[in-house]
Amino acid sequence: MYKIQANHSGTRNISVSDEHLATIEKYHLLDHLVDSNGIIDEGVLDKLKFNIRSMLAGDAGSDRALLDLCLDVIYHSNMKALGLQHLITLYEKWEANRPASNADETANAEEQLLE
Repeated sequence: MYKIQANHSGTRNISVSDEHLATIEKYHLLDHLVDSNGIIDEGVLDKLKFNIRSMLAGDAGSDRALLDLCLDVIYHSNMKALGLQHLITLYEKWEANRPASNADETANAEEQLLE
């Protein structure tokens, strides 16, 4: 379980689990979310919420993990732009520290064979 800071003073935090991060990865929720200016503001958070809302209206609406992510993190009462910025940073660190999947290992092995 991880904690992300939700406000500047550090008095509000949001708990994020590995399951939440895996759900973000599964649905590619953070891909192409931030504009080229790199600024994470309330508009970016709203964009994420709109994207998830449309997913919930479709086939992904029955995925309990996506619902848990929404209730526990994305729609948390303390989630603001700063919290989203910290969530993105946490996700990037989590993704970088995970062991490579079998598909990644296979692709790397194939690339080495071609060289």
